[in-house]
Amino acid sequence: MTRSISGSGHLASVVDTSLRFRVVHGYRRAFRMAGSGSPVVLVHGIGDSSATWEPVMTALARRHLVIAPDLLGHGSSDKPRADYSVAAYANGIRDLLGVLGVERATLVGHSLGGGVAMQFAYQFPERTERLVLVGSGGAGPDVTPVLRAMTLPGAASLLGLLQLPTARLQVGAAVGMLRLLGTDLGQDAPDLLRMVDALPDATARAAFIRTLRAVVDWRGQVVTMLDRCYLARGMPTLLVWGGRDAVVPVAHARRAHAAMPGSRLEIFSDAGHFPFHTDPNRFVALVEEFLSTTEPARWSAEQWRELLRNPMPTPTGPLPATTERNAT
Repeated sequence: MTRSISGSGHLASVVDTSLRFRVVHGYRRAFRMAGSGSPVVLVHGIGDSSATWEPVMTALARRHLVIAPDLLGHGSSDKPRADYSVAAYANGIRDLLGVLGVERATLVGHSLGGGVAMQFAYQFPERTERLVLVGSGGAGPDVTPVLRAMTLPGAASLLGLLQLPTARLQVGAAVGMLRLLGTDLGQDAPDLLRMVDALPDATARAAFIRTLRAVVDWRGQVVTMLDRCYLARGMPTLLVWGGRDAVVPVAHARRAHAAMPGSRLEIFSDAGHFPFHTDPNRFVALVEEFLSTTEPARWSAEQWRELLRNPMPTPTGPLPATTERNAT
Protein backbone atom coordinates (compact mmCIF):
# COMPACT_ATOMS: atom_id res chain seq x y z
CA MET A 1 0.00 0.00 0.00
CA THR A 2 1.43 3.39 -0.98
CA ARG A 3 0.00 6.71 0.12
CA SER A 4 0.75 10.12 -1.28
CA ILE A 5 1.00 13.12 0.99
CA SER A 6 -1.66 15.64 0.07
CA GLY A 7 -0.26 18.79 -1.41
CA SER A 8 3.12 17.36 -2.32
CA GLY A 9 4.46 15.31 -5.16
CA HIS A 10 6.33 12.92 -2.89
CA LEU A 11 5.32 9.49 -1.78
CA ALA A 12 5.10 8.67 1.93
CA SER A 13 7.15 5.56 1.18
CA VAL A 14 10.19 7.84 1.17
CA VAL A 15 11.41 7.91 4.77
CA ASP A 16 11.40 11.62 5.48
CA THR A 17 10.71 12.45 9.13
CA SER A 18 11.01 16.22 8.83
CA LEU A 19 8.23 18.40 10.22
CA ARG A 20 5.15 19.15 8.14
CA PHE A 21 2.32 21.53 8.93
CA ARG A 22 -1.44 21.77 8.48
CA VAL A 23 -3.86 24.37 9.80
CA VAL A 24 -6.80 22.80 11.65
CA HIS A 25 -9.51 24.97 13.25
CA GLY A 26 -7.31 27.99 12.70
CA TYR A 27 -4.27 26.58 14.56
CA ARG A 28 -1.06 25.37 12.99
CA ARG A 29 -0.46 21.69 13.75
CA ALA A 30 3.02 20.26 13.28
CA PHE A 31 3.52 16.57 12.55
CA ARG A 32 5.91 14.06 11.02
CA MET A 33 4.71 11.57 8.43
CA ALA A 34 6.62 8.83 6.66
CA GLY A 35 6.30 5.38 5.14
CA SER A 36 3.35 3.47 3.71
CA GLY A 37 1.10 0.66 4.83
CA SER A 38 -1.29 0.34 7.76
CA PRO A 39 -1.34 3.65 9.71
CA VAL A 40 0.40 3.97 13.08
CA VAL A 41 0.04 7.18 15.11
CA LEU A 42 2.77 8.00 17.66
CA VAL A 43 1.61 10.30 20.48
CA HIS A 44 4.26 11.91 22.69
CA GLY A 45 4.06 12.81 26.38
CA ILE A 46 3.73 16.09 28.24
CA GLY A 47 6.42 18.68 27.55
CA ASP A 48 7.71 16.59 24.66
CA SER A 49 7.22 16.59 20.90
CA SER A 50 7.16 14.29 17.89
CA ALA A 51 10.97 14.44 17.86
CA THR A 52 10.97 11.97 20.75
CA TRP A 53 9.96 9.22 18.28
CA GLU A 54 12.86 9.74 15.86
CA PRO A 55 14.87 6.77 17.26
CA VAL A 56 12.06 4.41 16.15
CA MET A 57 10.07 6.23 13.49
CA THR A 58 12.28 5.48 10.50
CA ALA A 59 12.30 1.75 11.26
CA LEU A 60 8.52 1.62 11.77
CA ALA A 61 8.01 3.55 8.52
CA ARG A 62 9.53 0.70 6.51
CA ARG A 63 6.26 -1.20 6.81
CA HIS A 64 3.72 1.33 8.02
CA LEU A 65 2.42 4.81 7.38
CA VAL A 66 3.68 6.51 10.56
CA ILE A 67 2.24 9.82 11.76
CA ALA A 68 3.71 11.60 14.80
CA PRO A 69 1.96 14.87 15.71
CA ASP A 70 3.16 17.66 17.93
CA LEU A 71 0.18 17.98 20.25
CA LEU A 72 -1.33 21.46 20.49
CA GLY A 73 0.76 23.46 22.96
CA HIS A 74 3.85 21.34 22.28
CA GLY A 75 6.79 21.33 19.91
CA SER A 76 6.23 23.39 16.78
CA SER A 77 2.43 23.37 16.99
CA ASP A 78 0.60 26.53 18.03
CA LYS A 79 0.24 27.21 21.76
CA PRO A 80 -3.02 29.11 22.22
CA ARG A 81 -5.00 29.65 25.39
CA ALA A 82 -7.14 26.58 24.83
CA ASP A 83 -8.51 23.29 26.15
CA TYR A 84 -5.57 20.96 26.89
CA SER A 85 -7.54 18.03 28.31
CA VAL A 86 -6.98 14.47 27.09
CA ALA A 87 -10.40 14.58 25.41
CA ALA A 88 -9.44 17.72 23.48
CA TYR A 89 -6.17 16.11 22.42
CA ALA A 90 -8.05 13.02 21.21
CA ASN A 91 -10.31 15.29 19.15
CA GLY A 92 -7.25 17.04 17.73
CA ILE A 93 -5.74 13.76 16.59
CA ARG A 94 -9.02 12.73 14.96
CA ASP A 95 -9.18 16.03 13.11
CA LEU A 96 -5.56 15.85 11.93
CA LEU A 97 -6.12 12.31 10.68
CA GLY A 98 -9.23 13.54 8.89
CA VAL A 99 -7.23 16.25 7.14
CA LEU A 100 -4.64 13.64 6.13
CA GLY A 101 -7.29 11.21 4.87
CA VAL A 102 -6.56 8.47 7.43
CA GLU A 103 -9.71 6.68 8.60
CA ARG A 104 -8.32 4.10 11.06
CA ALA A 105 -5.04 3.60 12.85
CA THR A 106 -3.09 1.87 15.59
CA LEU A 107 -2.24 4.39 18.32
CA VAL A 108 1.05 4.27 20.21
CA GLY A 109 1.02 6.63 23.19
CA HIS A 110 3.78 7.51 25.66
CA SER A 111 3.06 8.90 29.15
CA LEU A 112 0.36 11.58 28.69
CA GLY A 113 0.16 10.34 25.08
CA GLY A 114 -0.93 6.96 26.41
CA GLY A 115 -3.87 8.63 28.13
CA VAL A 116 -4.65 10.47 24.90
CA ALA A 117 -4.49 7.21 22.93
CA MET A 118 -6.87 5.52 25.37
CA GLN A 119 -9.23 8.49 25.22
CA PHE A 120 -9.14 8.34 21.42
CA ALA A 121 -10.07 4.65 21.53
CA TYR A 122 -12.89 5.44 23.96
CA GLN A 123 -14.27 8.33 21.91
CA PHE A 124 -13.65 6.83 18.46
CA PRO A 125 -13.56 3.00 18.78
CA GLU A 126 -14.54 2.60 15.13
CA ARG A 127 -11.33 4.44 14.13
CA THR A 128 -8.97 2.56 16.47
CA GLU A 129 -7.31 -0.69 15.38
CA ARG A 130 -4.94 -1.34 18.28
CA LEU A 131 -3.38 0.36 21.31
CA VAL A 132 0.26 0.42 22.41
CA LEU A 133 0.63 2.19 25.76
CA VAL A 134 4.17 3.11 26.86
CA GLY A 135 4.70 4.26 30.46
CA SER A 136 1.15 5.54 30.27
CA GLY A 137 -0.69 7.72 32.73
CA GLY A 138 -4.15 6.87 34.01
CA ALA A 139 -3.60 3.67 36.01
CA GLY A 140 -3.27 5.18 39.47
CA PRO A 141 -2.58 8.43 41.33
CA ASP A 142 1.18 7.96 41.74
CA VAL A 143 3.41 10.21 39.68
CA THR A 144 6.83 11.75 40.26
CA PRO A 145 6.78 14.55 42.91
CA VAL A 146 8.45 16.82 40.34
CA LEU A 147 5.26 16.92 38.25
CA ARG A 148 3.05 17.30 41.31
CA ALA A 149 5.09 20.32 42.41
CA MET A 150 4.73 21.92 38.98
CA THR A 151 0.95 22.13 39.43
CA LEU A 152 1.30 24.50 42.41
CA PRO A 153 0.90 28.29 42.16
CA GLY A 154 4.04 29.97 40.90
CA ALA A 155 5.22 26.97 38.90
CA ALA A 156 5.23 28.91 35.63
CA SER A 157 7.54 31.53 37.13
CA LEU A 158 9.83 28.80 38.45
CA LEU A 159 10.00 27.23 35.00
CA GLY A 160 10.98 30.63 33.65
CA LEU A 161 13.86 30.85 36.11
CA LEU A 162 15.11 27.47 34.89
CA GLN A 163 15.89 29.09 31.54
CA LEU A 164 18.50 31.35 33.12
CA PRO A 165 22.04 30.21 32.24
CA THR A 166 23.09 29.70 35.86
CA ALA A 167 19.92 27.78 36.71
CA ARG A 168 20.29 25.64 33.59
CA LEU A 169 23.80 24.67 34.72
CA GLN A 170 22.52 23.83 38.21
CA VAL A 171 19.69 21.71 36.84
CA GLY A 172 22.13 19.93 34.54
CA ALA A 173 24.47 19.24 37.45
CA ALA A 174 21.64 17.93 39.62
CA VAL A 175 20.30 15.65 36.90
CA GLY A 176 23.83 14.45 36.14
CA MET A 177 24.31 13.58 39.81
CA LEU A 178 21.08 11.58 39.82
CA ARG A 179 22.40 9.62 36.86
CA LEU A 180 25.83 9.14 38.41
CA LEU A 181 24.25 7.76 41.58
CA GLY A 182 22.31 5.24 39.52
CA THR A 183 18.89 6.47 40.65
CA ASP A 184 15.78 5.54 38.71
CA LEU A 185 15.09 9.19 37.89
CA GLY A 186 18.65 9.47 36.61
CA GLN A 187 17.83 6.86 33.96
CA ASP A 188 16.03 9.58 32.02
CA ALA A 189 18.54 12.41 32.65
CA PRO A 190 19.02 13.37 28.96
CA ASP A 191 15.28 13.45 28.36
CA LEU A 192 14.62 15.50 31.50
CA LEU A 193 17.10 18.12 30.35
CA ARG A 194 15.65 18.08 26.84
CA MET A 195 12.16 18.75 28.22
CA VAL A 196 13.42 21.71 30.28
CA ASP A 197 14.98 23.13 27.12
CA ALA A 198 11.70 22.65 25.24
CA LEU A 199 10.03 25.42 27.27
CA PRO A 200 11.92 28.47 25.99
CA ASP A 201 9.24 31.13 26.42
CA ALA A 202 6.22 32.10 28.52
CA THR A 203 3.73 30.81 25.93
CA ALA A 204 5.26 27.33 25.90
CA ARG A 205 5.45 27.27 29.69
CA ALA A 206 1.82 28.33 30.06
CA ALA A 207 0.68 25.57 27.68
CA PHE A 208 2.74 23.04 29.64
CA ILE A 209 1.20 24.09 32.97
CA ARG A 210 -2.34 24.05 31.57
CA THR A 211 -1.80 20.56 30.16
CA LEU A 212 -0.29 19.28 33.40
CA ARG A 213 -3.08 20.68 35.57
CA ALA A 214 -5.64 18.92 33.38
CA VAL A 215 -4.27 15.52 34.48
CA VAL A 216 -2.25 16.06 37.70
CA ASP A 217 -2.63 18.02 40.95
CA TRP A 218 -0.51 18.19 44.12
CA ARG A 219 -1.85 14.77 45.19
CA GLY A 220 -1.02 13.01 41.92
CA GLN A 221 -2.86 11.93 38.78
CA VAL A 222 -6.50 12.98 38.63
CA VAL A 223 -7.48 11.18 35.41
CA THR A 224 -8.02 7.41 35.48
CA MET A 225 -8.59 4.78 32.84
CA LEU A 226 -9.28 1.98 35.31
CA ASP A 227 -13.04 2.54 35.38
CA ARG A 228 -13.22 1.94 31.61
CA CYS A 229 -10.52 -0.68 31.13
CA TYR A 230 -13.13 -3.34 30.41
CA LEU A 231 -13.65 -1.58 27.09
CA ALA A 232 -10.27 -2.98 26.01
CA ARG A 233 -12.02 -6.30 25.44
CA GLY A 234 -11.74 -6.86 21.70
CA MET A 235 -9.12 -4.11 21.32
CA PRO A 236 -5.61 -5.56 20.89
CA THR A 237 -3.54 -3.79 23.54
CA LEU A 238 0.18 -3.87 24.27
CA LEU A 239 1.60 -2.29 27.44
CA VAL A 240 5.31 -1.39 27.42
CA TRP A 241 7.00 -0.12 30.57
CA GLY A 242 10.41 0.58 32.00
CA GLY A 243 11.15 -1.46 35.09
CA ARG A 244 12.89 1.58 36.61
CA ASP A 245 10.29 4.18 35.64
CA ALA A 246 10.40 6.90 38.31
CA VAL A 247 7.77 9.06 36.57
CA VAL A 248 4.93 6.50 36.33
CA PRO A 249 5.80 3.45 38.48
CA VAL A 250 5.85 0.00 36.89
CA ALA A 251 3.21 -1.08 39.41
CA HIS A 252 0.78 0.91 37.25
CA ALA A 253 1.64 -1.31 34.30
CA ARG A 254 0.71 -4.44 36.20
CA ARG A 255 -2.50 -2.83 37.48
CA ALA A 256 -3.53 -1.79 33.96
CA HIS A 257 -2.60 -5.22 32.58
CA ALA A 258 -4.86 -6.95 35.10
CA ALA A 259 -7.72 -4.57 34.33
CA MET A 260 -7.48 -4.77 30.52
CA PRO A 261 -8.82 -8.11 29.25
CA GLY A 262 -6.48 -9.79 26.77
CA SER A 263 -3.74 -7.17 27.05
CA ARG A 264 -0.05 -8.01 26.82
CA LEU A 265 2.63 -6.51 29.08
CA GLU A 266 6.33 -6.17 28.22
CA ILE A 267 8.72 -4.69 30.79
CA PHE A 268 12.17 -3.35 29.88
CA SER A 269 13.77 -4.14 33.21
CA ASP A 270 16.66 -1.66 33.08
CA ALA A 271 14.80 1.18 31.36
CA GLY A 272 13.21 4.27 32.87
CA HIS A 273 10.31 6.30 31.52
CA PHE A 274 11.54 6.14 27.90
CA PRO A 275 12.02 2.44 27.04
CA PHE A 276 11.90 3.28 23.31
CA HIS A 277 15.00 5.42 23.84
CA THR A 278 16.81 2.89 26.04
CA ASP A 279 16.41 0.06 23.52
CA PRO A 280 14.85 1.32 20.26
CA ASN A 281 15.62 -1.90 18.36
CA ARG A 282 13.78 -4.05 20.86
CA PHE A 283 10.89 -1.58 20.94
CA VAL A 284 10.51 -1.61 17.14
CA ALA A 285 10.70 -5.39 17.00
CA LEU A 286 8.10 -5.66 19.74
CA VAL A 287 5.66 -3.28 18.06
CA GLU A 288 6.19 -4.91 14.66
CA GLU A 289 5.52 -8.36 16.11
CA PHE A 290 2.40 -7.08 17.89
CA LEU A 291 1.08 -5.50 14.69
CA SER A 292 1.74 -8.59 12.60
CA THR A 293 0.22 -11.11 15.03
CA THR A 294 -3.00 -9.30 15.98
CA GLU A 295 -6.08 -8.51 13.96
CA PRO A 296 -7.26 -4.89 14.04
CA ALA A 297 -10.35 -4.21 16.11
CA ARG A 298 -13.56 -3.76 14.15
CA TRP A 299 -16.19 -2.12 16.33
CA SER A 300 -19.74 -1.49 15.24
CA ALA A 301 -22.03 0.95 17.04
CA GLU A 302 -24.18 -1.93 18.28
CA GLN A 303 -21.19 -3.87 19.65
CA TRP A 304 -20.04 -0.76 21.51
CA ARG A 305 -23.49 -0.21 23.03
CA GLU A 306 -23.65 -3.84 24.14
CA LEU A 307 -20.24 -3.62 25.80
CA LEU A 308 -21.28 -0.48 27.69
CA ARG A 309 -24.47 -2.18 28.85
CA ASN A 310 -22.70 -5.36 29.97
CA PRO A 311 -19.24 -4.48 31.25
CA MET A 312 -16.78 -7.16 32.25
CA PRO A 313 -15.93 -7.03 35.99
CA THR A 314 -12.39 -5.98 36.89
CA PRO A 315 -10.31 -9.13 37.63
CA THR A 316 -9.53 -9.78 41.30
CA GLY A 317 -7.38 -12.91 40.95
CA PRO A 318 -3.65 -13.32 40.19
CA LEU A 319 -2.13 -10.93 37.70
CA PRO A 320 -1.74 -12.18 34.12
CA ALA A 321 1.72 -13.20 32.98
CA THR A 322 4.18 -10.60 31.77
CA THR A 323 7.37 -10.67 29.77
CA GLU A 324 10.21 -9.01 31.66
CA ARG A 325 13.72 -8.90 30.23
CA ASN A 326 16.72 -6.67 30.61
CA ALA A 327 17.18 -4.07 27.89
CA THR A 328 20.43 -4.66 26.05
